[in-house]
Amino acid sequence: MTRQTGAGAPGSPRVAGAPARLAARFSARLEKWLEAERTQLPLWLPVGGVAGVAAWFWLPAPAAWQGFLLLAAALALPGLVFGRGGRIGRAVALFALAAAIGCGLIWWKAARADGAALPHAVVAAFTARIDRVEPLPARASVRLTLHPLMVAPDPRGGAIALPGRIRLTVPLEDAVAGLAPGATLAARARLVPPPSAAVPGAYDYAAVAWFAGIGATGKALAPVRLIAPAPAGGPSLWLADARIALTAHILSELPPGEGGVAAALATGDMGAVTQDDNNAFRNSGLAHLLSVSGLHLTAAVGATMVLALRLLALWPRLALRAPLLLIAAGCGGVVGIAYTLLTGAEVPTVRSLVAALVVLAGIALGREAMTLRLVATGALVCVLFWPESVAGPSFQLSFAAILSIVALHELPWTRRMFEKREEGHVRRLLREVAALLLTGLVVEAALAPIAIFHFHRAGLYGAAANIVAIPLTTFVIMPAEALALLFDSVGLGAAFWWVTGRALALLLAIAHHVGSLPGAVTFVPTMSRLAFASIMAGGLWLALWRTRARLFGLLPVAIGLVMTLAAHPADIFVTGDGRHLAVRAPDGQVALLRQRTGDYMRDTLSELSGREGDEAIALDDLPGARCGPDSCAATLVRGDRIWHLLATRSPYRIDRPAMEQACAAADIVASDRRLPGWCRPRWLKADAALLAGTGGLAISLVRPAVVTVAAMQGQHPWALHAAARPAGAIHGSYRRFSQADEARHHSRNRWRD
Repeated sequence: MTRQTGAGAPGSPRVAGAPARLAARFSARLEKWLEAERTQLPLWLPVGGVAGVAAWFWLPAPAAWQGFLLLAAALALPGLVFGRGGRIGRAVALFALAAAIGCGLIWWKAARADGAALPHAVVAAFTARIDRVEPLPARASVRLTLHPLMVAPDPRGGAIALPGRIRLTVPLEDAVAGLAPGATLAARARLVPPPSAAVPGAYDYAAVAWFAGIGATGKALAPVRLIAPAPAGGPSLWLADARIALTAHILSELPPGEGGVAAALATGDMGAVTQDDNNAFRNSGLAHLLSVSGLHLTAAVGATMVLALRLLALWPRLALRAPLLLIAAGCGGVVGIAYTLLTGAEVPTVRSLVAALVVLAGIALGREAMTLRLVATGALVCVLFWPESVAGPSFQLSFAAILSIVALHELPWTRRMFEKREEGHVRRLLREVAALLLTGLVVEAALAPIAIFHFHRAGLYGAAANIVAIPLTTFVIMPAEALALLFDSVGLGAAFWWVTGRALALLLAIAHHVGSLPGAVTFVPTMSRLAFASIMAGGLWLALWRTRARLFGLLPVAIGLVMTLAAHPADIFVTGDGRHLAVRAPDGQVALLRQRTGDYMRDTLSELSGREGDEAIALDDLPGARCGPDSCAATLVRGDRIWHLLATRSPYRIDRPAMEQACAAADIVASDRRLPGWCRPRWLKADAALLAGTGGLAISLVRPAVVTVAAMQGQHPWALHAAARPAGAIHGSYRRFSQADEARHHSRNRWRD
């Protein structure tokens, strides 16, 4: 029998070898592309570390973290073993290894952090040593970070065990003179565990407190008493005292609004910035000016370098024989370190200092002042020493801004367009303005997804506002303030304070005007973690590659944007304590259960629903709602379904026959109390018993689903895993909404107060 060898034969070598040839061709092209991008490959090492840290925060449990490490090892080992002949295997292996290191680092740091939280709220009298003092003049209070030394006995018997560090807010009228780091005080306060996110998507202070070692927060209930003053001496104590004294001096020289901003620029203390000014800076896209970061360090270091170069160049012998650029870079580094220490050495400032020192080192070595490699080095240092900062908006915003700026100006066409050349003053001015505007637009585009994910808002006019505000702050306000402080030592600073005040008044006017323009802020209530990760991955792909393949990064960016625009925000939010409830109407209007909701909670629930806090209405005013002093019942129409909501809002007992009937007629019941077993709604009972284990809820009605804070926290150390119920208990407390349920909607009588 003759064997077939034609093209259509089952054993044809041509058919069998086609996949292998395609794979070889693809591999060759990939190797050729990586060879062209070989100088960019090291930039992905910090990205791998960031991905590992993000995976630890995203994945819910130790088993998933272990699985991620095993997957990274499974990718790294074969790449190191079999990828010696090309760049593909080595690139994949090193990226996976960096991701494993990032995940392992943050896991290790979280495990060794001493952030054990107070198990429940207590009222305690204690003595404590002050670790940090933060004056908050705008709130008429002082915030203290304390180390408890001794606790008074619990009146109910036993002792009250307090965590190693607590954060206490003391009203100004209850504060005493001498509150300084190292002093010992006696206080009585109501302390609570660091609050988790009120609802899914809100700010989770519990995670921040865990890494800071803070196990309780509270407010003093009586005037504090100073037992022992702060010891004399010590650099840290001297710096803390100098910071407080400098802030007080600045506030005494300028009006309240300008003084608060001036203090924030000089010492990093934002306690004197009023809420209105803070909102104006945030809405106008200028909030970064209030936080000491790369902009402020760049101004301080750059001014020092220029001044040092000009002064040293006045000595001809020194100018001819000494490396003036190296000396000026050293002076700039010293000033940068001093400025960082004076402003409290917060992680964002230290991170900016690291980046600045890397840039100065590059200048000293004769390298280009700012390149993507220097940015990557700064990011890698931050991942290694402060991996927890990766999950915060400060790290993401600062590095996204500098990465977008450097990546834009390293492109060949931008170099050709914006490089200096012989031309008239008008053309040069227009070219520089165009460069600033383009840079501002690119930075706004890079920062918008981060602002939406963390703050549920994005500014529209930030690029235009920054064109004026950044030069005004860098070249007028900060130099004038520095000169004012310098000449105050000889009593001649009044003229410079006048200039500083007028410039700050202009900056505040810009912030308030831009922030109040129609459409200045766009609210985007929902961006999933997957959509955010997709946009960030696409943005990094666009920024870090140099060949045309970087354009493939537009695809994940587009996917993330489509996912965000297609997402439907939750219809009902219930906070973890059950006291607050927000209903999102079909037209986007937000209705709150309690009319006396605090500003913070009102803003949080409104922004998650896509509205300004001051636009929220009372649930009593929502069409289809019937409210009394003890409860509210609302009828909500979503698509072709009618939902019945019942919520309690007082601690008083409700008549059982009426309440039992109301529970039976409701699909969802929400309460801050533990409801009895005879209260049986048709779908979900979100009472104190359930919320103790789940935290806040985000309830969607279009496609019925419930998202919990506990599910988003997973089994991280600061999560609600020690509560009465496990995080998964929610699934046993509601069931799928069926067609039979919908039919009963229309047939049952509606409950009325």
